Amino acid sequence: MKSVLNYKTVAIIGICLIQSFCANGQPVKVEVKKIDNEWGLYRNGEPYFIRGAGGQTNLDKLVEIGGNSIRTWSLENAQKYLDEAHKRGLTVTMGLWVQHERHGFDYNDTAAVRKQLDYFTRKVREFKDHPALLMWGIGNEVDLFYTNTKVWNAVQDIAAMVHREDPNHPTTTVTAGYDSTETALIMANAPDIDIYGINTYGDLKKAVDDMQRFGWQGPYLIAEWGPNGHWETPKTKWGAPIEQNSSEKADSYEERNNYINADSSKCIGSYVFLWGQKQETTATWYGMFGRSGESTESVDRLHQNWRGAKPVNQAPKVNGFALLFDGKTVPDNILMAGNKYQVTADFSDPDKDNLKIDWQVVSESTDVKSGGDAESAPPSIPGVIKSKSKNSMEFEAPKTEGAYRVFVFAYDQQGNMAYFNIPFYVKPNPNSTTTIKLKKRTLNFEY
Repeated sequence: MKSVLNYKTVAIIGICLIQSFCANGQPVKVEVKKIDNEWGLYRNGEPYFIRGAGGQTNLDKLVEIGGNSIRTWSLENAQKYLDEAHKRGLTVTMGLWVQHERHGFDYNDTAAVRKQLDYFTRKVREFKDHPALLMWGIGNEVDLFYTNTKVWNAVQDIAAMVHREDPNHPTTTVTAGYDSTETALIMANAPDIDIYGINTYGDLKKAVDDMQRFGWQGPYLIAEWGPNGHWETPKTKWGAPIEQNSSEKADSYEERNNYINADSSKCIGSYVFLWGQKQETTATWYGMFGRSGESTESVDRLHQNWRGAKPVNQAPKVNGFALLFDGKTVPDNILMAGNKYQVTADFSDPDKDNLKIDWQVVSESTDVKSGGDAESAPPSIPGVIKSKSKNSMEFEAPKTEGAYRVFVFAYDQQGNMAYFNIPFYVKPNPNSTTTIKLKKRTLNFEY
């Protein structure tokens, strides 16, 4: 019987063969070395400084701006992300999601701990020879709100297993910020950790300075970094964190990237956060991209630092601090329900692109969690925007008392955007009148 293969079948076979090769190909040896009193990461014998991004989207953009690696937090879709990275010449720090005490995991439960170790053992065997693999990330912020330090014994067991199963790739574990107590615990209880990983935002310079001066003696990487965290910013009178605008964040990324580059003795690179978009406190707080993949000015700054030149087309900029409601400063933005207010926007574009402005009024998020756990996005408020132009918007304060934000986005229609948001609080309007109609009822009382 004659067999006929059409082009779709051939393409599918080809993809399968590529994936099979990637999964079972020759590993690229990665190691940490100390040469002339400086720690470094070496891949295939060559120095390898990580210019990485935390996230698995926009990989072509990462290559375009000079990035060389991505970080995952778990093994979800591990094969896909390894293969996608390999096609583009990127490497992967593959996350092993060590369970958290704050999520209910009990490190006194030896059976559960063993089950976790056995699962990771199978997965390390499955992916250890992938040519895109850079290192294993054993746990992310397991120290966040924890009390049982036995987690570090579990981290050690996983790291020792990795060294037995995979002699070609180093290990790291990541803490929430840098703390000398955690450092001592890791050094004492998890000696098979090769590289210390730190998630740090507004305190990045302090973390780098502390790491240079004392504590960890080996190499380290900045595993997450970005704008000021929502716990690090000024608050309004009603407790809402005030978010940096996109241009202020770009300044933060540039400054903090310089701190990272300055430590040649121990730092082996970093993973900027977040290479994508997510709801975390707000829809814009940590993401370097918009919902539809638009780049921000922060991406441009990395492009300039990593490539040594500005991108061909740059993102719009926010000019100054035009965050005012009728002359009030942000912490005092307490509005009256039903009253009308005007907000002004001041954007510019380095390439003189025509900007499209989008205004939104959104409820303040009430689903704020810790450690980057998934949050639901709050709804936008329909019908409150009464008029808008390129540079201003008039809206009616919502009728329901509570906390809200005005968001404004500027799109250059070249795949870039700028933004800011303004928190405000609505109180009942004392000048409004409410009519209450009562129905006649007969009330019977017993004594």
